[in-house]
Amino acid sequence: MKEFADIAVPAPDSPKRADEMYGKCNANPRRRPVPHVARLGDFMSVSTPTREDFAALLEESFAKTDLAEGYVAKGIITAIEKDVAIVDVGLKVEGRVPLKEFGARAKDGSLKVGDEVEVYVERIENALGEAVLSREKARREESWVKLEAKFEAGERVEGVIFNQVKGGFTVDLDGAVAFLPRSQVDIRPIRDVTPLMHNPQPFEILKMDKRRGNIVVSRRTVLEESRAEQRSEIVQNLEEGQVVDGVVKNITDYGAFVDLGGIDGLLHVTDMAWRRVNHPSEILSIGQQVKVQIIRINQETHRISLGMKQLEADPWDGIAAKYPVGKKITGTVTNITDYGAFVELEPGIEGLIHISEMSWTKKNVHPGKILSTSQEVDVVVLEVDPSKRRISLGLKQTLENPWQAFAYSHPAGTEVEGEVKNKTEFGLFIGLEGDVDGMVHLSDLDWNRPGEQVIEEYNKGDVVKAVVLDVDVEKERISLGIKQLGRDSVGEAAASGDLRKNAVVSCEVIGINDGGIEVKLVNHEDITSFIRRADLSRDRDEQRPERFSVGQVVDARVTNFSKKDRKVMLSIKALEIAEEKEAVAQFGSSDSGASLGDILGAALKNRGNAE
Repeated sequence: MKEFADIAVPAPDSPKRADEMYGKCNANPRRRPVPHVARLGDFMSVSTPTREDFAALLEESFAKTDLAEGYVAKGIITAIEKDVAIVDVGLKVEGRVPLKEFGARAKDGSLKVGDEVEVYVERIENALGEAVLSREKARREESWVKLEAKFEAGERVEGVIFNQVKGGFTVDLDGAVAFLPRSQVDIRPIRDVTPLMHNPQPFEILKMDKRRGNIVVSRRTVLEESRAEQRSEIVQNLEEGQVVDGVVKNITDYGAFVDLGGIDGLLHVTDMAWRRVNHPSEILSIGQQVKVQIIRINQETHRISLGMKQLEADPWDGIAAKYPVGKKITGTVTNITDYGAFVELEPGIEGLIHISEMSWTKKNVHPGKILSTSQEVDVVVLEVDPSKRRISLGLKQTLENPWQAFAYSHPAGTEVEGEVKNKTEFGLFIGLEGDVDGMVHLSDLDWNRPGEQVIEEYNKGDVVKAVVLDVDVEKERISLGIKQLGRDSVGEAAASGDLRKNAVVSCEVIGINDGGIEVKLVNHEDITSFIRRADLSRDRDEQRPERFSVGQVVDARVTNFSKKDRKVMLSIKALEIAEEKEAVAQFGSSDSGASLGDILGAALKNRGNAE
């Protein structure tokens, strides 16, 4: 130790000064004490130290050293070269740190030799024997510790938006880089974020993942909290019915948002004017100053509904007296829908022409094919409901009713001609003059044949003749008949009494089969009937159909007649029994000495004389 005896060694003024020079432990658990290396200045006096003194000091220095990779340590800048600073972290270990990592201190020249700095130890020694240090990572470690504490406490942090990335932006939080999603930039979507770039702003941390190094922040949450406080204060000073001034801030399809001085209110499109407004841009523009009335205030959600039309007189007042039912007026078509058309009678007053009131004859046509927007039309007031603010209008009422005109010019019994427009299961629809349709029911197609069979003879497009049976103007129905063009033999016979029950008729045989004979009436050839086998004779032996021949004329008695079904029931047997009873009643009985043959012979002779 003799070689140190003649050297004047400077010593720290105090132990505290020594700690400041050579490092002290930091509260950060990831930091380790700066190694306290034995230096010449550690010898406190100019007296010559002994071997034991030197050994004790060296051992104490090693005991305080806890340098390890992956932790933050304090170091001393020993030199500054072109673009790097040489930092001594103890144990005779030095590393090079780029000056750019020191930020503003390196740019303004405030970084000097001897300054104490914190660095992150990546490696204690590389291939060149130098420590691999990072000031940037040390700042991040320090920032992470602070950010974690604020995140757990729910406190806001300050940062700077410095770059735009996919889906959002990157924010510098004092060395730590966070991600700001585009949806979290502002309360409403903004197109230009340039004014927000590179300006310190408050953010709220939404998520932190130390292992992945991810931090997600939100500026919108901060704005919403501030705005909620401001809105609450402003809402307390507003009242429903109050008239205030505002500026149109945004326009949508359903209305406009008006700034009332720190809080927005919605001016719905239906509250802008008493008249129909198709889009708010028709009467408003962004930045326009407007006077509005507060309609409703929701104290919980702080939503404010505004109105402009409420500041004007209500045109619906006294509307019933102004537009009485039956009055004919002129209006302008403003809107066309699937169910009708809206007609403006005056500014703020509209009425609806329902599709059923547009045309007398066009029932299944879209209103757009009858009317067009901006068209002036004459209408008739059908109904006024001031409470519901509705006026029902009619367009067809301004035109002649074609059903009424047809009924006037075509009374019942008139013969008409038209084209078969449609064929249904219950009849035919015939197109008539005046653009109206009449219907021929199945029962009015033919007198004798079933309508289901006759309708197959008609096709769509056929021109047919018919007779007008009835016209119901109110129900818009015209009943037609085709069979009425021909002769109704059954009806005539029934009217003449020839088909009354028990009447005797002459029939011509037109068909023979095992069950009986088919006949037609001699005096009414259109009427046919069928006499069953059991009704062919009084005697069972004579109930043989083969004893009759086609063309033979026989007499029979009417046993039943249905005018509705147009069916006549005949019986030869019933006629024979009736004649026998009549003969017995006139000429006596077999008990008086006369035989049945005598009685019948007398009856037949009497009948022949009468003829």
